[in-house]
Amino acid sequence: MTLTVDIQKTLVARHRRFELSISFTGHCQRLVLFGPSGAGKTLTLQAIAGLLKPDSGAILLEDQPLFDAERGIDVPARSRGAAYLFQDYALFPHLNVRQNVAFALRRSWLNPRTDDRSRDVEYWLDAFDLKPVAGSYPAQLSGGQKQRTALARALVAEPRILLLDEPFAALDANMRERMRRELSDLQTRLDIPMVLITHDEADVAVFGDQVVQVDQGRVQEVAPYEACTAGNASRGSG
Repeated sequence: MTLTVDIQKTLVARHRRFELSISFTGHCQRLVLFGPSGAGKTLTLQAIAGLLKPDSGAILLEDQPLFDAERGIDVPARSRGAAYLFQDYALFPHLNVRQNVAFALRRSWLNPRTDDRSRDVEYWLDAFDLKPVAGSYPAQLSGGQKQRTALARALVAEPRILLLDEPFAALDANMRERMRRELSDLQTRLDIPMVLITHDEADVAVFGDQVVQVDQGRVQEVAPYEACTAGNASRGSG
């Protein structure tokens, strides 16, 4: 994966002004944006996904522009091929697990049928061991089941890149460790590029093939390109 982000955005809320000025190029299949809360990580991820429009700059995925202020390019979020996993998972409370996953394949806002049995949906329900709870609603799920449902919904549409916003923050310590392993194994198997944001060094240790440290709206440090080779080698030997 090659992801280039060079954007600027000014946000004003009440008496607070925040200047986002982020510039980096990621070359790894696993890229981590690491920094404290309020550093600008989520804003950067939202800009990549097309949920936040920068004031200036450009975003390129595999040399294809997703956003370019000078050229007037702003690819709609739905057309960027980016799957965004929100921190709270953003599951639809009135839809069961099968419907939540199937919703990603809809071309309209109509809800999927409760008995949707499309091949792609069934594949991901099975892959994430969600068949036993396929008819359950989000309020009836454990934290791990909610995350797996959100991941299945993100992946069923075969995205070009997976964007994860603090994906383990809402889980207890034991579940965080388990879900890190499961996500790591899944990403390795699918070989899908991913950008994960976190303030937890344990996440960096598992997913940080290349790490971009962010603080106060700016990049403080970027791990060198060679880090990708080291990360790939360590996974291959595991």
